[in-house]
Formats: sequence, structure tokens, C-alpha cells
Amino acid sequence: MSQTWLVGGAVRDALLGRPVHERDWVVVGSTPEALLAQGYRPVGKDFPVFLHPETQEEYALARTERKSGRGYHGFEFHAAPDVTLEEDLRRRDFTVNAIAQAQDGQRVDPYGGEADLQARILRHVSPAFVEDPLRVLRAARFMAELAPWDFQVADETLEVMRQLSASGELETLAAERLWQETRRALMSPAPQRYFETLRDCGALAVLFPEVDALFGVPQPPKHHPEIDCGVHLMMVLAQSARLDHPLEVRFAALCHDLGKGITPADVLPSHRGHEAAGVPLTRQLCERLKVPNTCRDLAVLVTREHLNAHRALELRPDTVLRLLERLDAFRRPERVEQFMQACEADARGRTGFEDRDYPQAAYLAAMFDAASSVSTREIAEAGHQGPAFGQELSRRRKRAIETARADYPAG
Repeated sequence: MSQTWLVGGAVRDALLGRPVHERDWVVVGSTPEALLAQGYRPVGKDFPVFLHPETQEEYALARTERKSGRGYHGFEFHAAPDVTLEEDLRRRDFTVNAIAQAQDGQRVDPYGGEADLQARILRHVSPAFVEDPLRVLRAARFMAELAPWDFQVADETLEVMRQLSASGELETLAAERLWQETRRALMSPAPQRYFETLRDCGALAVLFPEVDALFGVPQPPKHHPEIDCGVHLMMVLAQSARLDHPLEVRFAALCHDLGKGITPADVLPSHRGHEAAGVPLTRQLCERLKVPNTCRDLAVLVTREHLNAHRALELRPDTVLRLLERLDAFRRPERVEQFMQACEADARGRTGFEDRDYPQAAYLAAMFDAASSVSTREIAEAGHQGPAFGQELSRRRKRAIETARADYPAG
């Protein structure tokens, strides 16, 4: 007789008091034919996973797995009615994800997951953890997502993660999977914990060498009391999450200072020109991870222009207009807010500046509103065409910014 158990994140999150957004089930003692006869729909070809005919939740037959090649695809699976619940749970990554719950509330916890939940420990279930490089990313992501509960990676698990990082297996990860885990980590309560955990186990240098290069690089303490460029970047990510920024902004925050990682040692702690130096590094990272265009485009703009944002109150009207044009703000008005959000996170991501106001954001928004109020119809009706139209449009927009700047409240 088959039994159905709720497993994985749904059990873990319920025990932590987190909202449960999706539920996964494991079916013990059944066959594909039996599930198909009940109206379940198969998912893919590689795994014995089915969708419930009504809820569309995933139901997987209990299975074991064996390493058969490199990477996270290199596994052979065995699903049969004689596979026990404990055997299925043993193949899972962490003890806190290896707890099963019956429909009557009874829980099965053969690997001490509930104790680790109470102790706030992320611990691997079995030596098989080392066979799947994706689990390094999952561990780092869980540290970011579970940061409000102050989880720590168990020492023995961190050591296994270091072995994986040094093994060459991380290079087998598909860009899509790396971006998927990174995207979810960036949108977590503490995205910095993702990158800190990857650095602790040596994976950051393998997967994000542009980011890893920032750690240990000094900055002028006058502007950056935290001094270390890597520490600053982690503080910027923390601020971006604190300010509830969207994904594009958080990714731009990640990339904004990459140029500082290649500053020649003989000019440190100065980083003159790091904005332009960082653009090819940002593009390189985006290409390697196959980052969506919206994230890439904003990240390039923030990398290149963030110092202009910090100096916005000092810029001449024509310089402000050129900045807005480089942002493509008049065709993509949402860019102004996103750009300034990333720059505000940068400004606040410094020791002692976490709660400092960032008046540049409101100022640049006001200048953009003024320039946007210029009527293109009036210019066309005045007979301006071709290059003359663009010249007159720029002239009027500059004048609008001059007027707005003169009327803008001081201080």
C-alpha cells in the first residue's frame, strides 16, 4: 500500500514559521503506472515526477540516486515500490530538507533535521553531498534566505563545500542554473550572505572572480571607513535589500565597483577611472551568467555613471542632460529611478552612512521631470526638422533644467 508524504522546503518552512509557497510530495510504495491510472501527469523524462490532476503540485516516486558522471546532471536514478522513505530522504542535500510529514501531521526525521532547525545549523545529510556541485550554490542561497533566523553552515559541511570548490566540479554548472540560484539569492533578505558563503568555501573565486577580486583591496578611509572594497560591496547589497529594490537594481549594485578589483597596486587606495574599467568586467560577468538584458543594461549604466549620480547636485545643466541621455531616460523613464536606487545603495553601503539621506535621487528626478516637460509637438509645429529638431529639443531641455535648478530648494 502506497503512502504520500510532504517533504522538503514546505516542512522546513512551516516549522520555522515561514510562509509556505509551494509543496512537494513523495510517494512511497507506488509505480508510474499507478499514478498515471489516477490521472497524474508525468513531468519530463529523467525523473519519476508527476503533477497532481487537481492541485498541480509535484508528486515524486521515492527514489535513490548514484553518481555516474561529472556535474549535477551526472546521476542515475532508481525508483521502485521497495525504495523506503528513509532512503529517499537520504539523497537530499541538507538535514533540514530531509524531514517528511504525513497527512495526519506525523513527521519522520531520520537525519536530525528538526534538531538542526532548532540549532539553526545547515548540515549535509550524507557523504553523497560532494557528488553534486549545485549544492554549494544551494547552501549559499539558503544562508541568504534564512538569514533572519541566523543560520550557520556546519563546519563539516563547509569543509565538503571547500572540497567541491577545489575539485573542478563547479565549472560544470550551467550558466542558467548559476543565474537561477544567484537571482533567488539576490532577492533574499540578505543577498550578501550568498556571496560571503561562497567566499568562505572558495567558490566565489571560481564562479564570480570579478567579485572575489574586490576583497582585500583598500579604498580611501575618508570616503570609505570600511576600507575594504569587498566589504563595501557586501554592505551595498545589504542596503539594496533593506530598501526593497527590484532584481535589476540589486544586480547593478553587485556590479557597480568591479573596476576596483583591477586597480594597479601602485596607485592604491585611489581608484581613479574605476567606472570605465568596470564596464568590460560587468559585461563579461553578464555574458558568462547569461544575465537578462534588463539586468545587464542597468548594471552597465550604474557601473559607468554612479559617480556622476553622487555628484548630481554639482553638475551643470548640460552635464545633467547628457547623463539623462546616456541613461536613455526619455525613452526608458523607469531607468532614472532604478539608476538612482542603485546609487543610493552604494552611498549608504559604507560604515556610518547606512541611514544617511541621499538627496541626489530627488534632485535628479526633479531635473528629469523638468526636461521631460518639454513638448516635442511644439518644436515640430515650429518647423524644426531633422538635425535641427534634435538641437532645439536639447536646447529647450537644457533650459528647463536650468530653470528647475534655480527654483530647486537649497539644502
